[in-house]
Amino acid sequence: MRFKFLLTVGTLLAGLLTAPIGASAQKVKSVPFSYLPESSEDRYNQRVTRKMLPLSGGGFVILAHKSATQYAVERYDAELKQLWTAAVPVAAGESVEAFGHGTEQAFVVIHHKEEASQNLSAVLVDLRNGQKAAPKKLIDASARDRRPGVAVSPDGSKLVAFRYLTRDVQIRAISATVYDQKLTKLKDRTYDFHDLGDFFSPTVHIGNDGAQYVALISDQMKKLTVRRYLNDKPETKVMSVAVGGSFGGKSVAVFDAKFGLQPNNTLYAAAICTERETGQYYSLKVVKFDFAGEGDMKFAPEFRFTPEYLAEVNKAGQTSAKRLEDVYLSELLLTGEKQLVVIAEKKYEEGGDDSPVHARELHVFGYNEFQSPTWHSIIAKDQVAPPAESFTGIGFRAAVFGPEVQILTQEKINGKSDLYVRRVNIQTGVVAPAKGLGLSVANDQNLAYVKDFTGWLDAKTIIGVSRPSKKSAALMLNKIVVK
Repeated sequence: MRFKFLLTVGTLLAGLLTAPIGASAQKVKSVPFSYLPESSEDRYNQRVTRKMLPLSGGGFVILAHKSATQYAVERYDAELKQLWTAAVPVAAGESVEAFGHGTEQAFVVIHHKEEASQNLSAVLVDLRNGQKAAPKKLIDASARDRRPGVAVSPDGSKLVAFRYLTRDVQIRAISATVYDQKLTKLKDRTYDFHDLGDFFSPTVHIGNDGAQYVALISDQMKKLTVRRYLNDKPETKVMSVAVGGSFGGKSVAVFDAKFGLQPNNTLYAAAICTERETGQYYSLKVVKFDFAGEGDMKFAPEFRFTPEYLAEVNKAGQTSAKRLEDVYLSELLLTGEKQLVVIAEKKYEEGGDDSPVHARELHVFGYNEFQSPTWHSIIAKDQVAPPAESFTGIGFRAAVFGPEVQILTQEKINGKSDLYVRRVNIQTGVVAPAKGLGLSVANDQNLAYVKDFTGWLDAKTIIGVSRPSKKSAALMLNKIVVK
């Protein structure tokens, strides 16, 4: 279940580590970049958090916000040469719901709302030449209904658009339509939940083969449940596991949960559980739902949030917190050897809509291929942003490359404002000292870094958008090759 925070982060020092060492990267190239900051009714829940997507054929595509009424899909090669740009109008009453790509097209999904109705439509853009197709409507809903949603498969080849069917506020079913990457309709499907009773936070996922998975929290916030729907069979396969309940006289329930569908249709879930009466953090629980064959469910041993763990957190961040608070799940990362890394982050606002927002320490947990917890690390940091910027600049990006996880953040460390990379050894959990990328990111109250455009082309090549100094008003699109 996702509360009102969007995924974010940054980094500082990890517990026992020393101060970050000097720049270890060479800025290969920078070009001017045009970007209008997003405005949203809910600044914590961006619809599109990744606006730079690498392409397997080389280079990347970007979703750029050009003006109040226009976005653009832009393709760049690996040397930051713009190959084409395709304007995508977004009128009053519209907003971008999703951005992605398959093997042949990029797509932008747009939410449109009028007085009596709302809908989702998609615009396809040819990756070869930037030619744009006419918008195609994906799904309709009443203006009184919840906002419809969309999910995309890991490889971008399938898409499912869905709307919620409710009674007395409670969701009773979801009506969905499945499309291929050319927006050809494959299947209409209804996910019926009348047999479930109470449940919360349903999230829809779709596999590369078009199978759909609805993940939710049921049984008074005690169970994680996943339902699989196939396009060629009417029956539904259900897997459910209790992660809450009564333990040692304490009533424990799910506080936050995150699900991640892998390309092989294995779905991993992580849940932070808290004590109902006190709100104290109780444990982290991880489950693997494998729907291959007869289906199998693997429940990892829980990780308890003990007083000793709180002491580790305080030592890493040089803080004196009396309890864990405001820690939310951010990433589920799986290696080629089926090792899982779970990252949670502390994030909060000082109070009220006009107050600064903070992103603090990262809680990183490693599991081996047999799903046994093997290590944990705490990466301390202290990031703050003005309310208008919220979490678009502070926060983190993470990616798996071979035996390590790379974590990238924008911070001011030892007086230097820069982008920093930390490497986490997946076998041991050891966190290497932060290494600056040498971008000299501006450190003032104006927009200096946009995390949405940060990502890796490969293990040593990073793309990012930043402003180099207080004297400069212009954002730059940067390619950095790490030594």
